[in-house]
Amino acid sequence: MKKIASKYKYYWRRHGFRYAVFSSLILLAASLMINHFASLYANLRASNYVNDIVLDNLPVMDVDGLLNYGVELFFLFVMYCVIVEPKRAPFVFKSMALFYLIRSVSITLTHLGPYPVMTPIDPRNLLSTLISGNDFFFSAHTGVPFLIALIFWDEKLIRYIAILTSIVFGSSVLLGHLHYSIDVFAAFFMTYAIFHIAMKVFAKEYNLFKE
Repeated sequence: MKKIASKYKYYWRRHGFRYAVFSSLILLAASLMINHFASLYANLRASNYVNDIVLDNLPVMDVDGLLNYGVELFFLFVMYCVIVEPKRAPFVFKSMALFYLIRSVSITLTHLGPYPVMTPIDPRNLLSTLISGNDFFFSAHTGVPFLIALIFWDEKLIRYIAILTSIVFGSSVLLGHLHYSIDVFAAFFMTYAIFHIAMKVFAKEYNLFKE
């Protein structure tokens, strides 16, 4: 605890660090709000569903509990990774904000309806606040853990946990018929591009992260 406290004291005194942290949190909160309203718009504009070669041949499974508790556990895991190393916060939060901003644009462009048979989502659970039912392309459940894996690529344990989480979440949304297969498949490529954009746009935060 003393070592972590000394890190906070050191970075908190550095010029511009507090601004970087606060601005990253504000940007992340704004991006999540924009993503929420974009999801609502996609929900209102949803049309018919389309056939999917994977979903058409995959029986639906109840993944509600797995995804809800999995999202909560992964969120706590990411927060732990940031808390123990405060220098990580600005780049992690701003990269996630960029992810959700780009996804917000993406989900407003094509208005597909949900696959007709899908796992029921408990409206009282966290997942129901993250999924409108029609915000498909691209899958955040797949993309966010993969983004964390890319950010922490040099930290093998974090990288492997994040990649495994991305695969499990991606498989789960397909088993629950919550996403089309293209949403999961493309999420890896979209996320890779977003990560490299973040490195350029948030170069100062990235350099701080790599100190």
